[in-house]
Amino acid sequence: MNVRFKLKFNFFRKKIQKKDKAQSKEKTLSMCGITGFVTFDQTQTKDVVISSGKKMADTLIHRGPDDSGIWVDEKEGICLAHRRLSIIDLSECGHQPMISQSGRFVITYNGEIYNHPEIRRELEKTNYSFRGHSDTEVMLAAIETWGLFESLKKFIGMFALALWDQKEKQLFLARDRMGKKPLYYGFTGNCFLFGSELKALKAHPEFQSEISRNALTSFLRLSYVPTPDSIYKDVHKLTPGTILTLNPRRQWNEVKVTPYWSFYDFAGKKSSRICSQSEPEIMKELELLLRDAVKIRMYSDVPLGVFLSGGIDSSLITALMQTQSEIPVKTFTIGFHELNYNEAQYAKKVANHLGTQHTELYLTPKNAMEVIPFLSTLYDEPFADPSQIPTYLVSKMAKQQVTVALSGDGGDEIFGGYNRYLIALNWWKKISRISAPMRKLLTKTIFSISPQKIDAVLAPFSKFNFPFLKEERKGEKLHKLAKILDVSTCEEMYFQFISHCQDPKTIVTNGIEPTDYLQTFQWDSTLSCAEKMMAYDALSYLPDDILAKVDRASMGVSLEVRAPILDHRIVEYAWGIPIELKIHRGKTKWILRKILYQFVPMQLVERPKMGFGLPIGEWLRGPLREWTESLINEQKLKNENFFNPQPIREKWEEHLSGKRNHYDFLWNILMFESWLQNEKPSL
Repeated sequence: MNVRFKLKFNFFRKKIQKKDKAQSKEKTLSMCGITGFVTFDQTQTKDVVISSGKKMADTLIHRGPDDSGIWVDEKEGICLAHRRLSIIDLSECGHQPMISQSGRFVITYNGEIYNHPEIRRELEKTNYSFRGHSDTEVMLAAIETWGLFESLKKFIGMFALALWDQKEKQLFLARDRMGKKPLYYGFTGNCFLFGSELKALKAHPEFQSEISRNALTSFLRLSYVPTPDSIYKDVHKLTPGTILTLNPRRQWNEVKVTPYWSFYDFAGKKSSRICSQSEPEIMKELELLLRDAVKIRMYSDVPLGVFLSGGIDSSLITALMQTQSEIPVKTFTIGFHELNYNEAQYAKKVANHLGTQHTELYLTPKNAMEVIPFLSTLYDEPFADPSQIPTYLVSKMAKQQVTVALSGDGGDEIFGGYNRYLIALNWWKKISRISAPMRKLLTKTIFSISPQKIDAVLAPFSKFNFPFLKEERKGEKLHKLAKILDVSTCEEMYFQFISHCQDPKTIVTNGIEPTDYLQTFQWDSTLSCAEKMMAYDALSYLPDDILAKVDRASMGVSLEVRAPILDHRIVEYAWGIPIELKIHRGKTKWILRKILYQFVPMQLVERPKMGFGLPIGEWLRGPLREWTESLINEQKLKNENFFNPQPIREKWEEHLSGKRNHYDFLWNILMFESWLQNEKPSL
């Protein structure tokens, strides 16, 4: 590029940048925490209602440190409360709870509607007059014009909201399509409570806490409590893509939950339009959707960055950000001194290639120990995905420089990134041909050898050109694979993959495990087993583990995280892409890889998948051993009467010996015990 052309190019680029910045000022967006309640005790005074609402909202100050508000209708016993984290243009025009122009609706809302300028222009054509520039006001205007159901279908974004209809005397709760923003609700005492986090509900004077042993059994199997349950009886998570309706006058103790968008509606079918497209056409359309999803999530008047692990998803999001940014994008990653878990070296190479402003933090056991006591407060209910620790620490690190960060969340579930999909697609038919007795014998044989011995035996063969032999922790992965040798259906195989504890009801005292983890869906006959697994993950694992982990970790330090891949337009389009373009010749996320290779050389991102994990197993035997012993002391477990101590102690002894790696099971127990310690004062 010659100097004359470069000067001319920079002149026009700055003009465009100035114009884009002016347009972004239209957006008044904020991430926040919402809470509130309906009291059926008609004797409560306005001061008492306000006091209770303030206590609830104050527990969410980490989600919204910049502003707060409370709206109360004493006669109807309704209280809406709000905490606000400013992202763009903190002003009174965006203050919440907000009342609609007609006075009919009052809203408290957490999230962002990225397409609100377009919706605003559509409403202005109907002569609707706006007072300010907030997306909250646009939401209310849309609801007044089209109704809540139709408005939610128009919104592109992430959100959880509470809406009070002063005319019909109805309360509505709604959650975004993929479950990016959390929302809990439940009846307790004389109240219906709701909030972004459980701690808000617990702050209400009438909250009564009773641990659900059935939810505890689910937690031991999955490492999280699945929607619609919570760790407490009679408290629930609102299902993504649904609207809850409460009419205090007609049905004071009943709610109705109605979907406005359903992943299953298109997950069980194939889109003939997309399937008929060629691979280049699909690549082009998908890239355009991804570019737009990234672009609209880059609007911000505060510093913005991206989590970069060096994998396919985060590298692609980073690349698309950098191509649409005038300055180096800020990238953040966590590294480990244990080489088998460390991806930071790869992330750094990607960052250098793209020209980002890169920051990394190498995690030590001491860092983890400092975070662990805080986890139970951060997550409110037992949560045992070990990557919660690096996710919190990378959020904390990023918050020192930015207020908004983008992530690659959703790429695995939507584009076929997990190894279990690869196994289901390529190996399941071969495995099922083996006789049942032979499969049982193979399973028994594999489990008779420790993962450590398997690693040692296979180590000399890593030079051969076979993907599995080049992977780390081959023994652990072979043990996981052995679990599926004795199953007969796709659902059974998936259940084995997701189970951290094979029979949790034998561990939990008086626990009864729910039997509806895998809801009965009438899947399209053309769907492969891999696609069914992807759908199950998108319906449960994604919102209840991945997105919950990121939301609590990031909002715990007042950082907003946006996930472009989970833009519902991408999700809907991607589901119609043939599985052969997602998993191709042993490569997962094939279509995303091909798009990424346009920006990043293949050799920088081609390697076995590690994930955002950490060496919990090794740490439990070392620096975390004393902490572990204090929580799973046999007499302590007996006194609490939640767990049967014997199998826990047996697995702990096996883990210490190195014969088995039970870190996933043990981490579930430890996270519950740590949470219980924090919970005891309120029991």
